[in-house]
Amino acid sequence: MYGAEKPPGGESERTAFRQAEKKYKLYYDDGPLKSSRKKKRAKPVDVSDVIDFEAISEAHERGGELPVGVAVVRCGFGRPVFCLEGRPGFYFIPGALSLEEQCQWMRESLLSFPQPPNRSNHNAIYGPLQDLFAAAKERKVLVKDESDGDRPTWKFVDEAEVPLRGNGCTSYPASALLRKLRWSTLGLQFDWSQRNYDVSLPHNKIPDALCQLAKRLATPAMPRGEEFRPEAAIVNYFASGDTLGGHLDDMEADWSKPIVSLSLGCKAIFLLGGKTRQDNPIAMFLRSGDVVLMAGEARECFHGVPRIFTDKDTAEITPLELHFSRQDDCFLLEYLRSSRININIRQVF
Repeated sequence: MYGAEKPPGGESERTAFRQAEKKYKLYYDDGPLKSSRKKKRAKPVDVSDVIDFEAISEAHERGGELPVGVAVVRCGFGRPVFCLEGRPGFYFIPGALSLEEQCQWMRESLLSFPQPPNRSNHNAIYGPLQDLFAAAKERKVLVKDESDGDRPTWKFVDEAEVPLRGNGCTSYPASALLRKLRWSTLGLQFDWSQRNYDVSLPHNKIPDALCQLAKRLATPAMPRGEEFRPEAAIVNYFASGDTLGGHLDDMEADWSKPIVSLSLGCKAIFLLGGKTRQDNPIAMFLRSGDVVLMAGEARECFHGVPRIFTDKDTAEITPLELHFSRQDDCFLLEYLRSSRININIRQVF
């Protein structure tokens, strides 16, 4: 998936990080994920070594001892902030977002953040797509308009307006495009092909409410006396079977400033490795509302997401489902039940 960095040759298959990715990846009884996945049963996965910060936090509040290698940071944040020995600059804040905040930013991630001039993975093929979520909800279809000579454009139309098959018309259901949405960017736009920020590209500013939230959440990882400046954000969208390969977030100028990463939707496994792929990664659960901060040396650590859990018993999204129970939210709820969204906010300069 996007963001993965692959070493030359077959080296990636032999690294400790790659082995951990394979261990937690979604497989079905008769092989990896296929198009007929609805008829297959997921193979069980051993999660006995996965750190559960939610359980650790609950035990800590009752006066229990912390597991070996886990410590609590005292920073006046108002809730437990955990760190890992051997990974300086990494912070985990379980349940940092309220249910209302989770729902708010899930809505924004689907309705607002992919809106032009912000870019998404669809731009390279279709150009800017306006109101993708609304078009999918209304069962519209994206069609190519070639009436403008050498500069064909794409537009959403009602199903009834799609020309009959056989006349060369190219079309795609908006619902399928929504499911293929993998990333969108807001604030300063990241150019994936060049792996840098292109300050010349038009963009929407990060909403003030999200900026204020990120500033507050970044506090435990910030150098004393400094305030986090949110300048760019990348929103990742995961469906069942999607992964985010091991990679580094190394394009920002000052690594002492954290990346603030918000988790929304279905539960996932996050891998935090070391400075090489040969280092054994630490696996941990990410639930909706959890926040991860990575600053300093932690910015030099490979990390990725090898698995999201979409089964009813493992996704752990019941509170969100209850919140989105209104009739108007049916389509959003349908998306939520098989998806995870990650918003990671950065200070670029």
